[in-house]
Amino acid sequence: MALHFIVPTCSDAHEGELITLTGAEAKHASVVRRVRVGEAITIGDGSGIWLEAVVDDVSAAQVRVRVLKRVVADAPGSRIVLAQALAKGDRDEMAVQAACELGVDEIVPWRAARSVSRWEGPKAAKGRERWATIVREAAKQAHRAWVPAVAEAQSTAELVARASEQRMLVLDPTAEMPLTTIRPDERDIMLVVGPEGGISPEELTRFADAGAERVRLGDTVLRTSTAGPAAIAVLSSMLDRW
Repeated sequence: MALHFIVPTCSDAHEGELITLTGAEAKHASVVRRVRVGEAITIGDGSGIWLEAVVDDVSAAQVRVRVLKRVVADAPGSRIVLAQALAKGDRDEMAVQAACELGVDEIVPWRAARSVSRWEGPKAAKGRERWATIVREAAKQAHRAWVPAVAEAQSTAELVARASEQRMLVLDPTAEMPLTTIRPDERDIMLVVGPEGGISPEELTRFADAGAERVRLGDTVLRTSTAGPAAIAVLSSMLDRW
């Protein structure tokens, strides 16, 4: 499969035109991936534009390519949103990477009551930027036409407010209803995944009062790094994405 690159400024490019990769993408193409003149690649703007191209010229500072074909990919009808609780170590980052590869459409960092990691002040902006970088690289790896957005970190109260706009499914290993029994409707689906210590009883009550549904994944207890991606895989099948 051809190498894929993300160039936000390529939105208006059409067949026959030349596009120049610069900065980090040029370095990744020329130094890391060692593309060669005549090699076929694909380029996307992260918002549905998909270009098939061929490398025209390569240097250390830039890579020039010629567009062969332009395709516009439709956005998903029902979006999958992952509200991922902040977790210690790199477990939340592992969840974000896998979720992007598996098809999530938006990621919301959640400041859960039991989150060991805390995003406050400058750390919040730095953390969001880190997650956005992970998402971008995962989207390139997965050859995604749409790159998921990473929202600002939200509190439980802010998540609860979104329950009126989206169908909220709270992953809880003690829930009676299996995720596989859910039947998607036209609403976006938000998956809520707790931290290592789980979602607190008070938070579960607030979600339930807002109309959220508690669902479980099988009979085992998954880590915070695997629960979201596993649920996204199930929903992708239900939504006929796979």
